This record gives sequence, structure tokens and C-alpha cells, in this order.
Amino acid sequence: MEHNEIAVGLDIGTTKIVAMIGRKNEYGKMEIIGIGKSKSLGVHRGVVNNITQTIQSIQQAIQEAEADSGLKIEEVVVGIAGQHIRSLQHSDYITRPNPDEVIDSDDIYTLCNQVHKLVMLPGEEIIHVLPQEFKVDGQAEIKEPIGMYGGRLEANFHVVVGQVSSIRNIGRCVKSAGLELSAVTLEPLASANAVLSQEEKEAGVALIDIGGGTTDLAIFKDGIIRHTAVIPFGGNVITEDIKEGCSIIEKQAELLKIKFGSAWPGENKDNEIVSIPGLRGREPKEITLKNLSKIIHARVVEIIEQVYLEIKNYGHEEQKKKLIAGMVITGGGAQLKHLKQLAEYITGMDTRIGYPNEHLAGDSDSETTSPLYATAVGLVLNSLEQKSAKYRNQAGIEAEEIITEEGTHSFEVDDNEENEQEEDGSSTSKAPKKSVFDKWAEKFKDFLDNAE
Repeated sequence: MEHNEIAVGLDIGTTKIVAMIGRKNEYGKMEIIGIGKSKSLGVHRGVVNNITQTIQSIQQAIQEAEADSGLKIEEVVVGIAGQHIRSLQHSDYITRPNPDEVIDSDDIYTLCNQVHKLVMLPGEEIIHVLPQEFKVDGQAEIKEPIGMYGGRLEANFHVVVGQVSSIRNIGRCVKSAGLELSAVTLEPLASANAVLSQEEKEAGVALIDIGGGTTDLAIFKDGIIRHTAVIPFGGNVITEDIKEGCSIIEKQAELLKIKFGSAWPGENKDNEIVSIPGLRGREPKEITLKNLSKIIHARVVEIIEQVYLEIKNYGHEEQKKKLIAGMVITGGGAQLKHLKQLAEYITGMDTRIGYPNEHLAGDSDSETTSPLYATAVGLVLNSLEQKSAKYRNQAGIEAEEIITEEGTHSFEVDDNEENEQEEDGSSTSKAPKKSVFDKWAEKFKDFLDNAE
């Protein structure tokens, strides 16, 4: 099997690190051929705070995935989240030197590159520049301007920004673990790719990914990303509350949450009691499930209200920005009982739990279709899509070269760049165009290399 057919996603979370290997089958669906998981030591609220422990956790997850698949992992796509992530809206334009030529990917690259030069706050770096809608010579609401004529190309952008040090620390951990970092993707975007359908993105939907340390939000409308946010609360805060409220150790609190936890206190009767073994010969503790769900309920309400505030700030109340498909909750925190009902009760929005089976092959393991793996599945999907786009781009260039060699021109190409006659009479052959993805990957690698 060729390595360019496979992709590896590395989800560096607060509670777990997942390495997932996937490939596309003949039906265009994704098959998971290897998965490795390790406890995340050294990451707090999505930010690396212990390099050595993070490297060890990454290596453990990678070794497990390699043993599972029988493949050697060389390069990975990494998901980035954390409380340092923020997003902003920006508009920009370019004036094209020759309006008589059609707009191509190079023009869009030039425009995006211009946004990349925005002056950020000290210590911040632009992670993603996501074009939303374009304008060509004042004509608005254009989703795909490639192939159109025009002199002035404008666009609204969703710009995602993060701390340089946090991004570099992740890059350093990946490199020190003996891996090549091919790209960095914002985790809510990866999760969205794994659990949302195109219809939901068109209708308007808010994706909420409740992780261990953070809750990520991504809002889509008309098929375009409109808003992203990272809320610095997650499942770990609920565990912490149980630990404090019931005076038990963290391991027991986590088990209680998973086995007996419910986001809806009315569900449990007063006489339902669970007994926790005492430490070192101490008396066991008895905890009522009603009390447990009250502790969970209070924190979950806070998380959902914070998310809903972000959704309202986007303008969900306006008819034009209404999110018809409501909310989709994914991530490890989505496994909490009665979370869907509570979210609907607080927000009044239709809600479903997001399972990453939208693009997975039918025979996938039930474990891998858990909301827990949404980000990892999304990272692999993103990488596979970018690889196939790169492959299509190269195939297109090769086909063009074959036609040129055979001399079968059905039309004249009036392009100054192609086979341009130089002043000394020699001709320059057309250099293969790099895709936008290639350019960004090179740029990102340069950025990481300069950091060392």
C-alpha cells in the first residue's frame, strides 16, 4: 500500500491523545485501519504545559496505532484547540493586473496571503484564513469566483488566531516524537467535518465539541463557516466538581460521572445510592445519585449557557442568521446521559448527538464511531481530502503536459505565463502550479523550522 493513500490524524487533547490511520475505500468512504490511544499527560485545557510528558504520550499513541495497522507512521496532521484560540471577521480585496484573464487559484492565494499579513497582538499567529463569500467587481454573494472575469476581487474572511508559543510547543512535541508535521487544523473544524452533513451546514448549525479541557464551537450557515470559539470548560471541570462535592479522589469521580452521571437531576430517585470504597481502610462513602446529578447539572448548565451566549452573539435570533438545523453535540462529554434534553430545554434549539459516521465505511467498529473520536476522524478526513486535491492538481498538470507534447491544441491559450518567449529568443516551459494547500503546508513548515 502506498503511503500517499493513507493519512494520520493526531488529536492532542487534555484527557487523551489519539493517533488514527485512515484511507479512502473504492466508494469514497473512509476506512480506519489503525488507532492508538494514550492518557494525555502534560496538556491542560488544550495547551501543552509539560513537553516531556506530552512527547511520551504521543509516542505511546503512535506505537499503538502502528501495532494495530502494521504500518510505520512518518507524518501526521495535528488538531489544535485550547483557551488561547480566538477568531475575528475581516474583509480584504486585491486589484488584479489583468481583468481580461479569468480568476484562478493564484488570485485567491494572493488575497488570502494578504490577510495573513494582518498585524496581530504580540505573541499571536494566524492559524487559518477561511474565505466566506467573495465579491467580483462589486457583485456580491459569490461562493466560487474561480473561472470568472473581474478586476477587483474582494472577500469576507473568518480568521482564526492562536498563541505562537502554544503552536510551536505542539510542533516541537510532534517533531521530538520522531514525526513530520504536515499540517495543523483547528479542532472544531475537524470535528465538524466528521459529524455534520452538507445539508446541516447549508441550513445553519452549531457544532459543540465537549472535550476534557475545553468546549469548542463552530457555527455554519449557507455551507460556510461563520464563527468559531473555544470555551475553557470541559468534562474535566465536571469531574473536579464531583471530586470536591463528594470528597472522593479524581479516579473515582471520573468513574462515577461515566457510569452513573446524568445531566438531569429529576431522573434519579432519593433512595438510589452508590457506595464508594474508602481509602486505605477508611469507611466507604455513600453518595445519592440525585446529589451526583445535581452537581453535574449545575456545571453542564454553565457550559451550555456559555455556548448559547456565543451562538446569540453570532446573531442566531435574526431571521437571516437562524440556525435551522439547531445544535449537534459531540466529543467525549456528549456521552453524558440526558445532555440532549437539557441542551434543548436551555436553548430551545433542536439538538442531536454527533457520531462521526457521516463519512465512515459501513463496517466500521462501533468504538470508532463514538463521539469521543470525532476530532481524530475529522483530522484524517481533512488530510485525505487535501491529499486527493493535491493528486488531482498534479494529474491535471500531467494531462496538460501530455496534450502540449502531442500538439493537440484545440484552442489558442493567450496567457503570458505559458511558453513565454524571452527577449533572447529562448522559451520558458510552464512550471507546474502548486496548489494552495502545497503553499500553505510549505509556509507552515517554514514557520515551525524557524521556531527551532
